[in-house]
Amino acid sequence: MSEPLRLSKRVIELTGCSRREAELYIEGGWVTVDGEVVDEPQFKVLEQAVALLPGATPAPLEPVTLLLHQAGGLKAGSVQALLGPATQWAEDQSGVRPLKGHFARLSTALPLQAQAGGLLVFTQDWRTLRKLTEDAAKLEQEYVVEVSGAIAANGLERLRRGLAFKGRELPPAKASWQNETHLRFALKNPQPGQIATMCEAVGLQVLSMKRIRIGGVPLGKVPAGQWRYLAASERF
Repeated sequence: MSEPLRLSKRVIELTGCSRREAELYIEGGWVTVDGEVVDEPQFKVLEQAVALLPGATPAPLEPVTLLLHQAGGLKAGSVQALLGPATQWAEDQSGVRPLKGHFARLSTALPLQAQAGGLLVFTQDWRTLRKLTEDAAKLEQEYVVEVSGAIAANGLERLRRGLAFKGRELPPAKASWQNETHLRFALKNPQPGQIATMCEAVGLQVLSMKRIRIGGVPLGKVPAGQWRYLAASERF
């Protein structure tokens, strides 16, 4: 019986390409083993049928950006563990094929408010990371905040104008009622704890928070614990 071979070596035998090209074919999701895409060059094959998909090109993977709907209260380490093919939103319309390489070397920026859930960005694209980092002060973030208590007189207007509370200057924010128990805040680069402090300043207690938009990119209908790709047409 023949010894198992690395998939990359079988691709070299099949196409006559270089080792690096074989790895790029595989990592790019262009190689099938018995009809199933395998994107690990070290995968061992024996008698299985190995083939290239039509249109295969030995090019490096394009960097991707993932938009996760984080459930509130999760720690950072457990959040990234949610990223994988099994938790991709079934209604993702990006057209991007999930590959193992999409979940490596991910960076994040614009952390959520404490105990908040909602939109969290993970990216491999240095241009996206630079945008989120360098333009943080310009990017509007939108939160839906569940509150309890009775809002102070002219409370919304005070939030919109900006106010001082416990020696802290709180900048203006776009604030409006979504319904009887939920406020919508749109503000640029909120500092840690800022939204909870703003609510406290007008007599409200925060029960939960969810970020639903960063710049021009909404979370959409992605369920908690699932993610989607940033579409080519979307811009922060």
